[in-house]
Amino acid sequence: MTILVKGAGVAGLATALELARKDVAVEVVERRADIGLGASHWAGGMLAPYCEREAAEEIVLTLGLCAADWWDEAAPGLVQRRGTLVLANARDHADLKRFASRTRGHRWVGEKEIAELEPDLAGRFGTGLFFAEEAHLDPRKALRGLYDAARGAGASFRFGEEAGDAGDYATVIDCRGPQAIGEIEGLRGVRGEMLYLETADITLSRPVRLLHPRHPLYIVPRGNGRFMLGATMIETANDGPITARSMMELLNAAYALHPAFAEARIIETGTGIRPAFQDNVPRLIETSEGMAVAGMHRHGFLLAPALARQAADRLTTIEAPERRSA
Repeated sequence: MTILVKGAGVAGLATALELARKDVAVEVVERRADIGLGASHWAGGMLAPYCEREAAEEIVLTLGLCAADWWDEAAPGLVQRRGTLVLANARDHADLKRFASRTRGHRWVGEKEIAELEPDLAGRFGTGLFFAEEAHLDPRKALRGLYDAARGAGASFRFGEEAGDAGDYATVIDCRGPQAIGEIEGLRGVRGEMLYLETADITLSRPVRLLHPRHPLYIVPRGNGRFMLGATMIETANDGPITARSMMELLNAAYALHPAFAEARIIETGTGIRPAFQDNVPRLIETSEGMAVAGMHRHGFLLAPALARQAADRLTTIEAPERRSA
């Protein structure tokens, strides 16, 4: 029989691909009209396990180390292995030291090396941290590549409808993300907000994180003068439009990184509800229908590969569902 995957966000697509690679019949059902129209659509796409360790459990780092290689194989040509640059204004140097103390995989860089890494930031920051082994990708292109890979491996998809009777399937894997809040015990919503800016006046080669006691910021280059800005984490499941406060905070932080962002055009805004457990660590859990890949929090693109592999391994080694006929 076929395994049902509910949801075609990053977790559902990754799980479908891993199952299909094991020659398991898998069907993905997504209530929206296309892939990745939930929180995955608004993701930063940073494959940054070392940086994420600053505010996350060790398991996030451990599981995230394989992410860049996995994405390189699943969606070739999209992973940019240029590292992450973490900066702070001089008055916030204590935050930079604290960030360094809570992470590893970095080296301290001075004004000269910052200018070599990002010429348009020359003379603006005296010290920073460079995480050379980290990477990033464009989430929307990566989701499309993942969908194509899953289909190529044999997975089937149905869009614009709710999943049918679970009894028609060998088992069910719930990858619905925030839709499962209220159904999976302990799952809550954490709202993230983002902006897309466009400007020809500044170029960045890699994600840059600007530390600030109240308004930390990450900026991820998307190419062609476009940049994704994010950082908000608000304890709510309200997915309404971005608030004026958040927009002002993000824009002020971007201006602090470089004044050229003051003249950038705002070409897109968005919000996404990221499901999370109390410890903010994603996990596989048993459900009445089978299992769930749940609580991805802000780690979707980073941890979906590892959790998808775990789910596929568990199902194929323990439950041994029927393989597709040759």
